[in-house]
Amino acid sequence: MNFLRFLMLLSLAVWLGALIFFPFVAATAFSALPSTHMAGLVVRGSLLKLHTIGFICGAIFLICSLIYNRARLRRFKVFAMSHVLIVLMLALTAISQFRIIPQMEALRLAAGEINQLATSDPIRAQFESLHVWSTRVEGAVLVLGIILLYFTSRRLATVRP
Repeated sequence: MNFLRFLMLLSLAVWLGALIFFPFVAATAFSALPSTHMAGLVVRGSLLKLHTIGFICGAIFLICSLIYNRARLRRFKVFAMSHVLIVLMLALTAISQFRIIPQMEALRLAAGEINQLATSDPIRAQFESLHVWSTRVEGAVLVLGIILLYFTSRRLATVRP
């Protein structure tokens, strides 16, 4: 049981830590690299790795939490608040990974450097709109993760070893 609790907290801590660290990586890339195109490539690669971390950590958390509930309560409690939150986090991560990023990449390939386009260009406007949605999705995942951490810490604090 202790090991399951440890894995749940570790997976959540790793995912939240990566989500919190990512904006610093993005800001550093855009301030340190010679072109916004190169910085965009670094940020895109980092975001894809962040999503991989999220998928792995989310799966570990969900599996361990289900097993933990089964061992402790004699049932899985599939629709427990923590399970709903982690599934929402995974779903939002999947939307970003498989819908938003590919659309942004297609626009980047079609236009070359997005910053070279006029601000009134429809491709640039669509790219910037997708970027706003990407930021919102990642922010929502972070907020849900913090809420999940709260519920998880409450749930595990009431357990006797």
